[in-house]
Amino acid sequence: MVPVVRTIQRAWPQTAITWIIGATEYQLFAGIDEIEFITFDKSRGLRAYSDIRNQLRGRRFPLLLDMHASMRANIASCFVRANQRLGFDRARAKDWQWVFTNQKIPANPRQHVMDGLFSFVEALGITERDMRWDIPIPGADREFVDKLHAGGRPMCVISPCTSQRFRNYRNWSVKNYVAVAEFLSSHYGAQIVLTGGPTDYEKDYGAMILKAASCPVTDLIGRTSLKQLLAIIERANLVICPDSGPAHMATAAGTPVVGLYATSNRYRTGPYYSQHLVVDAYAEAAGREFGSPVGALPWGKRVRDPNAMDLIKVESVLEKVQQALGTESSTKQ
Repeated sequence: MVPVVRTIQRAWPQTAITWIIGATEYQLFAGIDEIEFITFDKSRGLRAYSDIRNQLRGRRFPLLLDMHASMRANIASCFVRANQRLGFDRARAKDWQWVFTNQKIPANPRQHVMDGLFSFVEALGITERDMRWDIPIPGADREFVDKLHAGGRPMCVISPCTSQRFRNYRNWSVKNYVAVAEFLSSHYGAQIVLTGGPTDYEKDYGAMILKAASCPVTDLIGRTSLKQLLAIIERANLVICPDSGPAHMATAAGTPVVGLYATSNRYRTGPYYSQHLVVDAYAEAAGREFGSPVGALPWGKRVRDPNAMDLIKVESVLEKVQQALGTESSTKQ
C-alpha cells in the first residue's frame, strides 16, 4: 500500500490522506509522514467500530478507496462518509463489498495484488507509479541489528512459518529448513537468523530447527517488534520464507526473497521483485488436487493439501539461493 499512497501524493501533492489501518499493521507503519492514521483494533470486537465512528464523526471525504475486500473492512467503511466510494470489480469484491461501494475499478482477473491496488489510482487517472517504501525505522531498532550482525559475513533470514489459519498449509518442513541453513553456513559462512511471530507454534518450530541444525542459528522468533523485523530484513542479504508477510517486507526493504510457493499462486501474491527467485510447485500441487491446469482455476485458488509443500525440494531452493548470492563457495565458518 505504501507505494500506492506515495503515488497519489506525488500526483496530487495538496491532497490530504487518511488511512484506516489495523492496529497490528500500524506498529510497522507508525511514523510515516504526511498520512493521518486511524487504527482499527480488532481485538476490541464491536467496540473497534465505535472507535472508528467516533474518530470520523462530523467528517466527510470526497473519495473513499475501499482497497481491502473483507466484511470487517466493509463494515468499517460504513462510518466513512464519502461522495465517491471506489471498490473492487464484482469478481474481486469479496464478502459483498460491491454493496458498500458505488464505483468499481476495471475488471482484471489475473493481476498481482500489487497491480490490483494500483488499479485504484489508475482509475483516478494517475498512471506513473512512485515505487517508494519509505517506512521509518527508529535508531534504537537499527542499533538492535548492529548488535545482532557485526558484519564481515552475509546474514540470511529464514522466516519458516505463516500465520496459523484454518486449512492453511504453507509451512515447509523443519528438516528442509535445516538443510538449507547448513548449506548457507558451510557454503557462504552465513549468519542464520530465524524470525517469526510470538505464537507457541512458531516458537516450537524455531526450537526444532535450532535443535536439529549442526550450524549456529540465532532464533529471534517471537522476540522482535515489526520495526526490528524490518530492520533485520533490510540488513539481510537474503530472506527465505513461504507465502507470508516477510516476503513483502523484504520487497519493501529491497532484499532478495527466495519464496516457497506450493499452495498459493506466486503470480498473485509472490514477492513483487523476486519472482525469479520463487520456487514454484503450485501448478503441480493444483493439478494433483483439482485435476486441472492453473489456467482453468479461479485466480488465487488455494491448495488445501497438507502435503503440498513437500513438492518443494531442497535442491531447487539451493539453486535459487545460489542465484541470489552467487555460486562461489566460502570456507568461513
